[in-house]
Amino acid sequence: MSSVVSVSSSLLPDLPLLQTSCSSFSSSWKELSMARQLHPVVNKNRKSSSVVKFSSIPRAAAAASSTSAAKNQAAVGAAAAKKSNKNKEQTVDTLVQQIHTVEEFDAAMRAAGSKLVVVEYAASHSEKSKKIYPAMVDLSIACQDVVFLLILGDETDDTKELCARAGIEKVPHFVFYRNNEVVHEEQGIDEEQLQGDVLYYGDPDAPILQLHGRADFEALLQEHKADDKLLVIDVGLKNCGPCVKVYPTFIKLSKKMAGNAIFARMHGDENDDCKQLMREMNVVEVPTFLFVRDGKLCGRYVGSGRGELIGEILRHQGVRVTY
Repeated sequence: MSSVVSVSSSLLPDLPLLQTSCSSFSSSWKELSMARQLHPVVNKNRKSSSVVKFSSIPRAAAAASSTSAAKNQAAVGAAAAKKSNKNKEQTVDTLVQQIHTVEEFDAAMRAAGSKLVVVEYAASHSEKSKKIYPAMVDLSIACQDVVFLLILGDETDDTKELCARAGIEKVPHFVFYRNNEVVHEEQGIDEEQLQGDVLYYGDPDAPILQLHGRADFEALLQEHKADDKLLVIDVGLKNCGPCVKVYPTFIKLSKKMAGNAIFARMHGDENDDCKQLMREMNVVEVPTFLFVRDGKLCGRYVGSGRGELIGEILRHQGVRVTY
């Protein structure tokens, strides 16, 4: 289902977010504590023979010796595997830094510089916090140019102060920072929504041009005015649920179609220049995808439907699409 955010033309200078309708996703995660525990498996149905024939004693002794050796070898292998898994888990866990004091938080923010910082404000008693944490770990491995921090609000007075400072009332609550400023925050989201947020605001390794104003926009059109390449320009807002929802698809398309089409993005509320461009392009709902070829606008798609977006891009590339 496609969803958009309407932008009132009378309020366009401030670009407020009006009604947002987003699809909710469902995902099931095992709690990290369960994943971190190793439980020995006992086969209760296994039966051992208590009767040995006299004629088979030597053979049974040899078999017992062989079985014992095999068990010893298996035990050594299991111990090595357990140690390897433990080391791996420790390496994985260090990618999500747990913050215990105000000083640690401030130092982490300074060290991050201009990188995106994703902070999960959680609580040790919160089942929802435990369920979403494995997604944080997975994203910290996949997006190592993004800084991931975990703050347990019920751990110490310092962590309670950090939660109060951020205005956290319910957990889990995610706040996205860049250059020590809040760029986005959400609570009650699932794994897929969190992934979309990280891609939208972190944009790791995506071959998507970022347009910050008229100069960037006109330079892009001029550069590809005569090469017959399709330009796909994603016009959205910084805090826009549907824009976030469809952005992972936009990234995948930009990678698969690299060399055949040019993908760019502009946040209409980034500055006054971008706001004016939105008005001139008659963008009243976001996300709006503009299709440009040879310097001329040849079409647009308004919405967050993944299939519809793919179909529109293929249609403008000359591929016949039947809906």
